[in-house]
Amino acid sequence: MSNIAITDAGPSTAAKPLLTRLGAGFVSRLVIIVPYLWLLFFFFIPFIIVFKISLSQSAIAMPPYTPVLDFTDGISGFFAGFRELSFDNYVWLTQDALYFKAYVTSVIIAAVSTILTLLVGFPIAYGMARAPATIRPTLLMLVILPFWTSFLIRVYAWIGILKPEGLLNQLLLSLHIINQPLIILNTYTAIFIGIVYSYLPFMVLPLYSSLEKMDYSLIEAAKDLGCPPTAAFWKITFPLSLPGVIAGCLLVFIPAVGEFVIPDLLGGSQTLMIGKTLWNEFFANRDWPVSSAVAVILLLLLIVPIMLFQQAQARAQEQDK
Repeated sequence: MSNIAITDAGPSTAAKPLLTRLGAGFVSRLVIIVPYLWLLFFFFIPFIIVFKISLSQSAIAMPPYTPVLDFTDGISGFFAGFRELSFDNYVWLTQDALYFKAYVTSVIIAAVSTILTLLVGFPIAYGMARAPATIRPTLLMLVILPFWTSFLIRVYAWIGILKPEGLLNQLLLSLHIINQPLIILNTYTAIFIGIVYSYLPFMVLPLYSSLEKMDYSLIEAAKDLGCPPTAAFWKITFPLSLPGVIAGCLLVFIPAVGEFVIPDLLGGSQTLMIGKTLWNEFFANRDWPVSSAVAVILLLLLIVPIMLFQQAQARAQEQDK
């Protein structure tokens, strides 16, 4: 009788594609889940905590507010805490003109700084994109180089440059351009200079990414057809760079609205911005509920327009398809 060899062929060939699909599906879901978990733990949960504090009342304690929605008293105490929630802090913000002025001033300063950063950053990004490929990495490194130094040290350096006896005034006096030192420090001009300098890389990098991918043969074709350089820029270059322009403006405008260090060091004590107001409420007045309400409104002020803009952009892309 002949021997019949029996070998273990492993999983069936029909099961292998199923396992492959399950593994690929798990990996794809994991890639999506990880960012959502990050947002959950480092954005949504802290926001809920701050929002809960904004609904409480200030108190002489540690922490300096009366806890609400606390689980220490059990489920019944937690639900009973809903009756203690109060929006008095938000009402107080509408009654005090200081906070409204701080919001408006912050938005105006951030908007002007964003426009100035775009005007400065666009030529830099365009020059980098048109530069030879061999030196582009060096140019990128020069743009990123300021991040290798502490942000606080760089802002302090501008104090030494802009103060009346600083380097800028000494240079202008030595060249006989001015007769007396310019008063730049502790003004809004110093704030604009500090914000543009500090956030310029955030504008240049998205612009460079968009301009580098652009097909410059379109510019040459426009010139061959008699299009002036200025018209070619506004009809071809700028529209194709709009994704980078939008990304750069958002990356500059959002942190500039809540900026605290630059207005405090370069703008002086008289500068009214929401970042300084928020810091004063937290650390000087120790009014955590009101400061939390200020932070919540600031967050909504930034997020809601961005979400509406993204929805409008998504609808426009669907219509183009």
